[in-house]
Amino acid sequence: MYTNQSNIKVNNLNLAQRVKELRNRKGFSQELLAEESGLSLRTIQRIENNETVPRGDTLKRLAISLNTSPDEIVDWKIQEDQNYLILMNLSALGFLFFPLLGIIIPLAMWMSKKDKLKNVDELGKSILNFQISWTLFLFLSYVILIVGFIGVLSSDLVMSWSITMWSSWIPVTIIFYFYNIIIIVINTLRIYRNKPFRYKPALKILK
Repeated sequence: MYTNQSNIKVNNLNLAQRVKELRNRKGFSQELLAEESGLSLRTIQRIENNETVPRGDTLKRLAISLNTSPDEIVDWKIQEDQNYLILMNLSALGFLFFPLLGIIIPLAMWMSKKDKLKNVDELGKSILNFQISWTLFLFLSYVILIVGFIGVLSSDLVMSWSITMWSSWIPVTIIFYFYNIIIIVINTLRIYRNKPFRYKPALKILK
């Protein structure tokens, strides 16, 4: 029983330290945090002095004013799970089966852990921005091919044009796929070696 009470006190102390840490990181005084969150100054002081634990609406207000999530405040030790980062990165290979899977699988993994594991939010956005950009360019090439084919349907050049376009479009598609694989493999190795990941070029869709 004593052990459980001790653990609760330690966890509450960690939470109090976490709130203070996030407040200082934002450059907020206790007075400014109270004003931004709509809580009383006394409430902020009691939380940081480990005299009370923020819950419900109080926790939500704190999270919004500190530009974070309730989970990050409560789970003050955001774990660095390299295996999850590697797995999420490799999940983008789903595009090999269907282009949209390269977006859907990383998206699901990003949504489930973005507030719980370190670097998941940043990596997830980078992967999604790249894969969305890649998919858009791939489908754009399909559209160009189809529009071009429709444009010559009524001419005598259909056969020669088709052969020319397909012979040039197939290598381009192979290069597209190969480049995506290379980017994923390189970034997986960089994550494994604790180096910064780079997904370029990519549209800044998620910021």
